[in-house]
Amino acid sequence: MFSALRRWRRRRIINKSVISDEAWQDAFAALPLLERLDSREREKLQELATLLLHEKHFSGAHGLEVTEPMQLLIALQACLPILNLDIDWYRNWHSVIIYPEGFAAESTVIDDAGITHKVRRALSGEAWEGGPVILSWIDSLHAGQVVDGVNLVIHEFVHKLDMRNGNANGFPPLHAGMDRNAWTGTFSAAFEDFQQRLFDGETAGIDPYAGHSPAEFLAVLSEVFFERPELVHDLYPDVYSQMVLFFRQDPMR
Repeated sequence: MFSALRRWRRRRIINKSVISDEAWQDAFAALPLLERLDSREREKLQELATLLLHEKHFSGAHGLEVTEPMQLLIALQACLPILNLDIDWYRNWHSVIIYPEGFAAESTVIDDAGITHKVRRALSGEAWEGGPVILSWIDSLHAGQVVDGVNLVIHEFVHKLDMRNGNANGFPPLHAGMDRNAWTGTFSAAFEDFQQRLFDGETAGIDPYAGHSPAEFLAVLSEVFFERPELVHDLYPDVYSQMVLFFRQDPMR
């Protein structure tokens, strides 16, 4: 009963959307990243993006006016990782905040001597557990226009998937039938190998930020998985197989 009501409610939201077909066509045309999708997948992605736009509040920071085309470009990229999952993977948080460019975030760190320091970091995006996704517009715009394995929107929204079972740690909630030990062993071995590659100065075209933590390793590899899947497949074929199982997509098909 509940699932039928939920399907009816979602279909009603999609059918009542005031976004024109022309606006969606322009958004798809502006994202070469999505050219590999067939007509059924494009329709499904558009429906997911419509639901995301209905459920999340998009706002601009530092005086940025958030237009409909901006929202469509972000929503389509954000929903690509959940194309064969469900919009509920993005539930329990409510807003997307967009800065014109990068922004500075302040955090507190404690050094080895136990002294507390305030540190300001330059960021292009951030995802908070239970809170908003924060994006730089210039980086979000370029993300889907240049298919180079770097995609800020996918990166931050994959953090949200990772946070479905707590802090982002590179271990999102897996689907029934997936092997937890296989995921952990595969990603741990690949992360260790990548750390060594960083030390050797050879990262095989993958953003060195992937070596920052297991959570960033998953997020960065997800960017590459959707934009340049052959890089993940060739470098870490077992990781690629796990990602195919999790996202229920095979970009190299």
